[in-house]
Amino acid sequence: MNPSTEPDAPGTGMLQRAFAVMRALGEIQPEGGRVTRIAKAVGLTQATVHRILHALIAEGIVEQDQNTKLYRLSVDFFALAAQAGNPSGMRALCRPALLRLCASLGDTIFLLVKSSFDAVCLDMCEGPLPIRSFTGDIGGRVALGIGQGSLAILAFLPEAEREEIIRFNVPRLRSYGVLDEVYLRTEIERVRQLGYAGRNSGVLEGMAGVAVPIIDRTGCAVAALSVGTLSARLGEDRLPMVVELLKRQADLIGPQVNPFDVAMRRPMHGLTRAMTTEPIA
Repeated sequence: MNPSTEPDAPGTGMLQRAFAVMRALGEIQPEGGRVTRIAKAVGLTQATVHRILHALIAEGIVEQDQNTKLYRLSVDFFALAAQAGNPSGMRALCRPALLRLCASLGDTIFLLVKSSFDAVCLDMCEGPLPIRSFTGDIGGRVALGIGQGSLAILAFLPEAEREEIIRFNVPRLRSYGVLDEVYLRTEIERVRQLGYAGRNSGVLEGMAGVAVPIIDRTGCAVAALSVGTLSARLGEDRLPMVVELLKRQADLIGPQVNPFDVAMRRPMHGLTRAMTTEPIA
């Protein structure tokens, strides 16, 4: 629902609009944006957006470049987000593994976690090669089923939950032009048989990836370790070694994940956002 037309509950209207503005700014980081662009993105009047921006500036959440007059999220905002961004301890738990894998392989390593119908990049360790990924930087979000990391998670979810996600996500995946339900189910079965996701879909030209699920003590996939690299670096001769290293680290992490951590177990969390999120190109 458009923020400008959504009925306000007492005390919530301006807060909802402020978060809409912050999300819009997040989408256009780091260059920032003008009031006109932000207003168009959130469906509010320029006057309203201008008031919200200056209220956020007063709180240190937004800053305005004095030369370009563009608005962007402030350093203080990212410092605050970093403090709150690891409620489950998952990042701290997995960080040593990411560093080890990056050093051993010389490629970029991603940690993806499940968030409702999406996978979110919780952490990454960049290798020396320039790559592109579906989630982009830390905090990036992609529909489960797109990209090797999210596919590895989806394939090893409980069947009932997996079926519900497939039903919900198929319309979102079709915008890529190469995926349909038959393709997705075939890929899921393949990943379940192999224990990893590692076929280059060709959606990101020249890029390849391989990922393994992180399985907690209940047998549920809560995250994935993923390698992003150039297609030439993930041939049949190197793939088994990469998979083995990923699995070794995932097997060490899995038993340490708290199976009762609410941050990792909210199947309906983010439903509204998932319904309005455009797939990441």
